[in-house]
Amino acid sequence: MSYITKSPWIIHYDGSSCNGCDIEVLACLTPLYDLERFGIVNTGNPKHADVFIITGGINELNRPIVKNTYEQMPDPKVVVAVGICATSGGVFRDCYNILGGVDKVIPVDVYVPGCSARPESIIDGVVQALGILEEKRAKMAEKGGK
Repeated sequence: MSYITKSPWIIHYDGSSCNGCDIEVLACLTPLYDLERFGIVNTGNPKHADVFIITGGINELNRPIVKNTYEQMPDPKVVVAVGICATSGGVFRDCYNILGGVDKVIPVDVYVPGCSARPESIIDGVVQALGILEEKRAKMAEKGGK
């Protein structure tokens, strides 16, 4: 993790989930798993976030919210889809009100499957996302960005 140059900030959004994955995401922030040991800060403001963690499938009601939140995040940014519902729509995939996974609305960088996803898997996904974030930062720096 020595390649991280600034503390990454994450924002979490619960789509249309059963809250199983949300509980596991919150478990990652407890002292038992301590996602903050990687320097990660949880924020509620997308304008400060580097990593967008989404749980649950996408429906017509939360589609504009997910898209708007993603667009408010500064570049570079990464998206982590947590749980089978966020990756593909899960058991609700064929329901009339579910469009599918998060990638139906915004690009996803890391998929964390599971029902519900274990905290260890979520942490692995976030660490993968941090690597992707640093790659995106390096590419922006080459192009003359920040």
